[in-house]
Amino acid sequence: MAQLVVMYKTPKDPAAFDKHYFATHVPLAKRTPGLRKYEVSKGPVGTPAGPSAYHLIALLHYDDVAAIQQAMASAEGKAAVADLQNFATGGVDILIFDTRAV
Repeated sequence: MAQLVVMYKTPKDPAAFDKHYFATHVPLAKRTPGLRKYEVSKGPVGTPAGPSAYHLIALLHYDDVAAIQQAMASAEGKAAVADLQNFATGGVDILIFDTRAV
């Protein structure tokens, strides 16, 4: 499996972020080809030392990194990426990697 991890920094208006994210962005992202599972953080995102700079973390699961790249190159993936400017006012970090059990 592989993961696309999207880490949304605290937005200017958290309520507006949440409304747009769940009503508009999630449905866009769920249409990306090859998506196996979509998870988001629940409640505050913290660190062992306390609060973090992140408002929400999304974990999108695909078969492999090639599947993530294909999803992002698709029309649905491009629409989801373009939508970030509509709500991610605090900034966003995106990571892509393969996973393995240890």
